[in-house]
Amino acid sequence: MSAVAIVTGAGRGIGAATVAALAAEGRRVVAVDRCGDDPRLPYAMASAADLDAVVAAANEAAGEERVRAEVADATDTAAMAAVVARAEEWGGVEVMVANAGVIAGGAPAWELSRDEEDAVVDVCLRGVMVASRVAIPALLRRPEPRAGRFIATASAASLRGLPGLAAYCAAKAGVSGFVRALGVDLRGTGITANAVAPGSTDTPILAESARLYALDGAPAFAAQQPIERLIDPAEIAATIVFFCGPAGAVTTGTTVSVDGGLSI
Repeated sequence: MSAVAIVTGAGRGIGAATVAALAAEGRRVVAVDRCGDDPRLPYAMASAADLDAVVAAANEAAGEERVRAEVADATDTAAMAAVVARAEEWGGVEVMVANAGVIAGGAPAWELSRDEEDAVVDVCLRGVMVASRVAIPALLRRPEPRAGRFIATASAASLRGLPGLAAYCAAKAGVSGFVRALGVDLRGTGITANAVAPGSTDTPILAESARLYALDGAPAFAAQQPIERLIDPAEIAATIVFFCGPAGAVTTGTTVSVDGGLSI
């Protein structure tokens, strides 16, 4: 049976684009999203209808069932372990993309509510750690020689301080540090661990960032990047797909900036 890729935060944005890109190259994909709002945050999360649309579009493009939906909270170890177990029944797990993320801020670090701070750290960092805890053993169960891939979504915010977004910057920097150490822990296994660090990408998180900064909308961020435009989620997904393929085998423990020059 074909190996399976699991993508969290798959209901929209970079996650949805990654599901489409992995399915287009012939992989089986389990698309995971909580499909419900987080009461700690003031903006809407992806819905079940959003996730169903992502799955339907990918399967229609493929002409067969290549993508399945799973409703699960990326920070819930038991729920994510169950997702991995079902993925192994479908064909074994070869790729885990820990992409789920949220944002909160708009105030100095000491003024951000504890609930919002917890939400950002839980989803952006703890969600990556949960993904590794449940997925790495499955990747190790693949027969040798292995070609397992663990990929997380960091951010340009992991590389620079952004006003009013201290918790987000800290969580994303934590992702980069975690992946760096994970690459060492995976020494000799045939499994790599990497992260992508997007810049201002046209997603709901960027729209929420614009609201936090009292801007007219996400396009207002385009000028801060040397490429002078927003990044399309599919452009981030293309880098994730690269890591998943044979050419990504020699890169591990690294965070790659895919940010239109924002971090330079």
